[in-house]
Amino acid sequence: MKERETKVRRIKLTIAYDGTNYCGWQIQPNGITIEEVLNKTISRLTGEKIVVIGASRTDSGVHAMANVAVFDTDSTIPADRFAIALNQKLPDDIVIRLSEEVPAQWHPRYQKEIEKTYEYHILHSRVPNPMKRMTHYRVSYPLDIERMREAASYIVGEHDFASFCNIRTNAQTTTRTVTSLDIIEDGEDITVRISGNGFLYNMVRIIVGTLLRVGRGFYTPEQVRNIIEAKNRMAAGVTVPGQGLMLMEIKYNSVQESQRDFY
Repeated sequence: MKERETKVRRIKLTIAYDGTNYCGWQIQPNGITIEEVLNKTISRLTGEKIVVIGASRTDSGVHAMANVAVFDTDSTIPADRFAIALNQKLPDDIVIRLSEEVPAQWHPRYQKEIEKTYEYHILHSRVPNPMKRMTHYRVSYPLDIERMREAASYIVGEHDFASFCNIRTNAQTTTRTVTSLDIIEDGEDITVRISGNGFLYNMVRIIVGTLLRVGRGFYTPEQVRNIIEAKNRMAAGVTVPGQGLMLMEIKYNSVQESQRDFY
C-alpha cells in the first residue's frame, strides 16, 4: 500500500510573553530563552525537530504583545488549532495569540513595508510601585515632558542611527526610518511609543535614555539633532533597562502581497 504523502507547511505564530524570566528571545548558553521554550514545546507536540524563526530578537527582560515567528511542519494539526494546543503546554508567561498557515517562502524578517511598534514604559514616581517593577523603569527626578517631545521630533524620519546603536551590532547599515515617536503622559505613567521600519540593537532603549536626559535638562532638544549627526554611540544617552520595553505590533503586507515579492 502506498503511504500517504505529507505536505510540509509553514505556520505563523503571533506570540505574547512576559520576558522577566528569560534571557531574551534568541537561544544562548547562559540561560533559558523564548525561542528555546517554543522549539521544545512545538517539537513535543508534533514529534518533529522544530526550529522557529522569529521576527524580533528581543533582549533579556523585554516583553512582547505580538512578536511573530514561523516554523515548518509535516503535522496534520489544523493551522488555527496550534495556538490552542500549544497554550496548553507552554508556561503561563508565554501565550500564542494566533496561529495561521502562510506560504512556504514567507519569512518574518524579510517582508517589504514592514513596520514595528515598541513602547517603553516609565513610572515617574518618587516611590516604587511593586506591581510595575517588572514592566516599568522608575524615574524619581523631575522631567520636562514638552522638551522631550520637542527632542523626539528630531528623531522622526530617515537617519543614520549609529549614535543610538550598541557597538556590538552586526547590522549591515545603521540607517533606519522612524515613522512616529510619541510621548504619552498619564498620571505617573509615561509611555514612549515609537514605530519604524526596523530597529538596531538597543536602539529604542538608547533613544529613551537620551530623551530622559533632555527631560532632566542635561541636553537641549536641539542637541538631539547633533547627536544623530555625530554617528557616535558615545554622543547619546545611556541604555535604559530592558524591563520597560515591550514589542507591541509588527505590521506586514497581506500574505498575498508578501507571496508575490518572492516571484
